[in-house]
Amino acid sequence: MKKQLYFYLLMIVAFIVYNQFFQVADERLNTLINILFASFLFLYIGYVAYLVLKRLKNSGKK
Repeated sequence: MKKQLYFYLLMIVAFIVYNQFFQVADERLNTLINILFASFLFLYIGYVAYLVLKRLKNSGKK
């Protein structure tokens, strides 16, 4: 589980660094990149939540 959380933390740091230092000059393209990046972050946290629920379900059977 630590591997997924470290990867999520790395993605958040990359998102912050991109928004602070590497923004695209075109505002519409920059907005599109931010939306895609944020969507991927929410998708990944959903995946991590799924893994946690799956582990909780499996630990309840033991």
